[in-house]
Amino acid sequence: MGSATSKTDDENVITLEELAAYIALRREELSLPDLPRNSGKRRTESKKALLKTIKELGGEW
Repeated sequence: MGSATSKTDDENVITLEELAAYIALRREELSLPDLPRNSGKRRTESKKALLKTIKELGGEW
């Protein structure tokens, strides 16, 4: 049995672009540093294969 679709008020919905802008603004206000990406030195072989496939398909991780 599936669950019912939740109802939302349109005024509470924001786009991903709005969320990204809000997060960037808050980081700036709080003087939070940009965190470095994971170096990837401890990746499993399956993760390496997944990232290789993503890159071959034109994606960027």
